[in-house]
Amino acid sequence: MSDLLTIDGAHGEGGGQILRTALSLSLITARPVRIANIRSGRPKSGLRPQHLSAVRAAAVVAGAMVTGDYLGSGEITSSPAHAAQSGEYTLDVATAARQGSAGAVTLMLQTLLVPLALARGASSVVLLGGTHVPWSPPFDSILNAYLPLLRAMGLRVDATLIRWGWYPVGQGRIVCSIGGRAGSDPIADGRPQAVSVELRGALKRIDGRAVVANLPEHIAQRMADEASRGLSELNVPVDLSQERVEAACAGAGLFLNAHYERATASFSALGRRGKPAEAVAAEAMRELKEHHASRAAVDLHLADQLLLPLAVASGPSTFTAARTTRHLITNAWTIEQFGAAKISIEASTPIRVRVHPRNPASAY
Repeated sequence: MSDLLTIDGAHGEGGGQILRTALSLSLITARPVRIANIRSGRPKSGLRPQHLSAVRAAAVVAGAMVTGDYLGSGEITSSPAHAAQSGEYTLDVATAARQGSAGAVTLMLQTLLVPLALARGASSVVLLGGTHVPWSPPFDSILNAYLPLLRAMGLRVDATLIRWGWYPVGQGRIVCSIGGRAGSDPIADGRPQAVSVELRGALKRIDGRAVVANLPEHIAQRMADEASRGLSELNVPVDLSQERVEAACAGAGLFLNAHYERATASFSALGRRGKPAEAVAAEAMRELKEHHASRAAVDLHLADQLLLPLAVASGPSTFTAARTTRHLITNAWTIEQFGAAKISIEASTPIRVRVHPRNPASAY
């Protein structure tokens, strides 16, 4: 393992994104990686169920030898036998947790999605766990903001929510189809297309849904009504549906999409016991309005998530975001440790992020 790369998981914000990005790039390049001080910046450091599931999934798709793959582990080594290979995969957070868990399956998906999209042949990934849980992108954001940008880069990806999974029980189900590479694809040379997401254009409409699980319908109605009133000042059509769904435990959330001429941004807020429906709506609206005022094309949560696919694109890409975050800086640092891309952040208003891929297409 002469080319073993060691990544300090305590760098920057010290969260799970370092682990996920390092695993993804290891899967793409087949380079062995050692990640130390995993999630040392979190109250519960080390591997949690969703992180352990991602580590073990990486081992499966790349035939990797892994050490340190246990709950609470602060260090892992993953040595892929090859780059990620297409196939049919089922990942259940509960298996890693050895009990029920609401570990975020959307974060697990982000670990595997780009590596499998660069593999030859189609893949199907079934994820079981938390689909709409705190401190992670909800499925709605993945579906409405992240996946459309990947498709704009030429990646053939889609996802379907089969069953909702809320904190603390989880048991949700997502099915993701990933087209992979073929001779006639835009990414046939091994890279997605570069994109520019700098100018968003005018706001055209806002839509979304207010959802409750195992709770009275009036809670969803109150979230939708409050948001519709608060968003009316933006002077665009607002269309919010109300849904009551069945799940393994109670849950509630408001999921908003701001559709601009050239970009879509997604915002959300989750309910909890003692948090009024109106407070949930206010939280989601505040994020949307702050983004709108910033004139940025990419919302803050999506900004750091975009760095990985752009780092393996066919050429330089740019996007604008409201401001620099520790997540953005930390993820940029992790990618640069692999030498995959040079990432620069211009201190403008809004900030402009430039991603310059470095590795030759043959590396993928």
